[in-house]
Amino acid sequence: MKRSERIALLSIVAGPAIGAGLAWGGSRGGQTVHGLPTFALAIALAFGMQWLAFVPSFLLRTERFYDLLGSLTYLGAVVLVMTLRARLDVRSLLLAAMVAIWAVRLGSFLFLRVLRASKDDRFATIKTSFVRFLSAWTMQGLWVSFTLAAALAAMTAAYTVPLGIVGAIGCVVWLSGFGLEVVADVQKRRFRADPGNRGRFIRSGLWAWSRHPNYFGEIVLWIGIAIVAAPVLRGWQWVTIVSPVFVAMLLTRISGIPILERRADEKWGGESDYESYKRRTPVLIPKRPQRRANEKPVP
Repeated sequence: MKRSERIALLSIVAGPAIGAGLAWGGSRGGQTVHGLPTFALAIALAFGMQWLAFVPSFLLRTERFYDLLGSLTYLGAVVLVMTLRARLDVRSLLLAAMVAIWAVRLGSFLFLRVLRASKDDRFATIKTSFVRFLSAWTMQGLWVSFTLAAALAAMTAAYTVPLGIVGAIGCVVWLSGFGLEVVADVQKRRFRADPGNRGRFIRSGLWAWSRHPNYFGEIVLWIGIAIVAAPVLRGWQWVTIVSPVFVAMLLTRISGIPILERRADEKWGGESDYESYKRRTPVLIPKRPQRRANEKPVP
């Protein structure tokens, strides 16, 4: 067995085990249905949906439904806990709406992007391998579980408090992050749709402030969700506050920025405009662009 397959096999075993630990911690002090913790049921659903979708995807050797299924999993988990919740409160409804709006917007955006491109380069070498492809789907289950953990813990909490000023602050943070992500994605889509930009990299709009403004918005919106959720977390439920930290680590250290930066370096590395853009533009946290003397503004 190749090293890549051994690592994939390990992740298939470790992923659900870690998810089980998260389910145990997030369920402490939470609501139950017929003795079963609602939080744990949502985590089980997250993994189960991935494994079910993996079967036809592997048989057809297609990755087209990967991102779409990820978004549907968020929606499925939210619908499950809201359906099983004995008494709905403002915080739970607000968190459900935040997650649903984000999931529908991002899921449709990513799905349409894959349809237009007809492929996703991330899966070029793994979709023909049973173990490696299953690993990708399993890791998506873990990704959904950790990302959604704080919201799920709050929505299944037995303890409730008024939304208050903390909830209002969380809403403002979420709106700020969501707005940044949407605007950045729209700007990049329009840039790529212009035939005159073929083979060029975007450095206008929000992309003049940050090399990855959409990812910054993504991190900020999950911080907002964690802030809204925090007031009702108790005991072991606080472990779920790792949610935005997990998102940040995933995007900045594992599957987001590192991959895109490497691809950009391979494509434009050595070009003076690109190297100048890299030196003067933050990789993540936006900063007002500074023009040097006699330099024309970027169109």
